[in-house]
Amino acid sequence: MLVKKIGIDLGTANTLVFIPKKGIVVNEPSVVAITTDNNQVLAVGNEAKEMIGRTPDLITAYRPLKDGVIADYRVTEAMLRYFINKVMPRIRFVKPDVLVSIPAGVTSTEKRAVTEAVLKAGAKNAYIVTEPVLAAIGAGVAINSANGNMIVDIGGGTAEVAVISLGGVVSVHSARVGGDKLDSAIAQYIKKKHGLAIGERTAEDIKISTGNAMPQIKEKYVEVRGRDLIGGLPRTVRVSSNEITEAMKDELMEIINAIRKVLQETPPELAADIMDKGMILSGGGALIKNLDKLITKTIGVPCYVADDALNCVAKGTGLALENLDLYKRTILAK
Repeated sequence: MLVKKIGIDLGTANTLVFIPKKGIVVNEPSVVAITTDNNQVLAVGNEAKEMIGRTPDLITAYRPLKDGVIADYRVTEAMLRYFINKVMPRIRFVKPDVLVSIPAGVTSTEKRAVTEAVLKAGAKNAYIVTEPVLAAIGAGVAINSANGNMIVDIGGGTAEVAVISLGGVVSVHSARVGGDKLDSAIAQYIKKKHGLAIGERTAEDIKISTGNAMPQIKEKYVEVRGRDLIGGLPRTVRVSSNEITEAMKDELMEIINAIRKVLQETPPELAADIMDKGMILSGGGALIKNLDKLITKTIGVPCYVADDALNCVAKGTGLALENLDLYKRTILAK
């Protein structure tokens, strides 16, 4: 099949590739493994993630995107090339149009870096669209209407909060807090309270299985294995869901403060629309249990989790590509 259009949700934690009429065809971690002596790329995606924390001195496995922004341009280009080649046929007759999502808070220099990386990776045209807009499209919001719509997209590196009306972003705030910061907060809490060192993958598993945004009367417990800080030997501790709530509290308040900031900058007419319709939560962070209830309780504006919250941005890239002419005037930066 001839692939002419590719949508890429370039996330800090995961990269998703969407092809119109086919859906999401690739969903792999945004991780690259390189050799330290000559900077050669050894593995990308799932294969590279398996190497995190397990590599010898000669190999480094890491994420080239930090807080939603390209920290290593060359490695990001190699990663984009890998994902584009994965969905393109070996013999290409046509170069594809590629649409990539970026955080709302990026500078024009960072935007240019993504565009150049996409073009060098083999695209004919590179379109750059901000994540909140794509998340809104993917969540089924009619962004071209004259109504105020609020989207809160919580990814691996950033929480993007935006009010959208008539296809454009009215007010936006990008907080450098997301899934990674929550994982780090959980690891720090367990280190402090239980004297146990755990890795980021263990912290992420705890967040997914036990994480709750609000304290619960009936607690859940999880067995956590790690390295004892005093003895240096492996040890297991029992951690409750309310302890995880306590560990994530400050980071979740940062996201709530970002929502507050955007609402304070929103024109009254649009604020009235948002009060009426509520705000939509998307991204991996939206799946933290009771986060929508915590936001509603703290801010006083109804909050709902989008259907298929995890894939909203990727779906948005596909819908934007299918309707390029409609969105070209309002949201696309070519």
